[in-house]
Amino acid sequence: MTGPIGVFDSGYGGLTVLKEIIATLPQYDYVYFGDNARAPYGNRGFDTIHTYTLQCVQHLFDKGCPLVILACNTASARALRTIQQKDLPRIAPDRRVLGVIRPTTEMVGTLTQSSEVGILATKGTVASESYPIEINKFFPHVKVHQLACPMWVPIVENGEADGEGADYFVKKYLDQILTDAPDIDTLVLACTHYPILTKKIRQFLPGGITLLSQGKIVAHSLKDYLHRHPEMEIRLSKNGGHKYFTTDDPVIFEKQTEIFLGETVKTEYIAP
Repeated sequence: MTGPIGVFDSGYGGLTVLKEIIATLPQYDYVYFGDNARAPYGNRGFDTIHTYTLQCVQHLFDKGCPLVILACNTASARALRTIQQKDLPRIAPDRRVLGVIRPTTEMVGTLTQSSEVGILATKGTVASESYPIEINKFFPHVKVHQLACPMWVPIVENGEADGEGADYFVKKYLDQILTDAPDIDTLVLACTHYPILTKKIRQFLPGGITLLSQGKIVAHSLKDYLHRHPEMEIRLSKNGGHKYFTTDDPVIFEKQTEIFLGETVKTEYIAP
């Protein structure tokens, strides 16, 4: 039996990752699941995030997914390790769950010349210290500066990413992290909503700073993973199909997919 690749996010942001994965690996089937009814995860406690994430992973397993990508930085930071080490051996030892943080951190140190990088993320991801910890494993000489940008997600979800109303908060957070750490030469958008603000961020970002989004990185990391794990690759169905599920109102979800995917997609409801 073969099945689709599952892609999970607490909301809509993971669609930016899914879009790049599909562009890189279009032959596979995909199931996207957004836990929109309980989003955002960023301000919730560790145990709650783990519980919610595991429930959603199980939903994707029930849809036949042998492999699930946590396209959510908060879930990757706070739930992935526990799911991999404690839950999977108990509930699904033959399935795999991957995150977005490790592929990103493996790339960061190869780009910085000043050995100082900035991480822009949600409060939950910043509080987890996942990025400094992971970057230190690969590049102990790199200094990591973090900043939570709590206003960016609502700006994106309300369709204001290109509007003048976004200018103040985009400039505010960029000015803050660059004032605190003026030697930063690489900036990571460590929330999957933030790539929607790329055009606006570049408008206020000084030249010479590399802006790193996660979608392409995760897509190429997944391609490499499947190359290195043929035993998983042969378990994946290849019909180029896409299905979308949400724990909230499908009509609302479908309207938001225009922002994140550039198209409206048919969506089904699953109870959280």
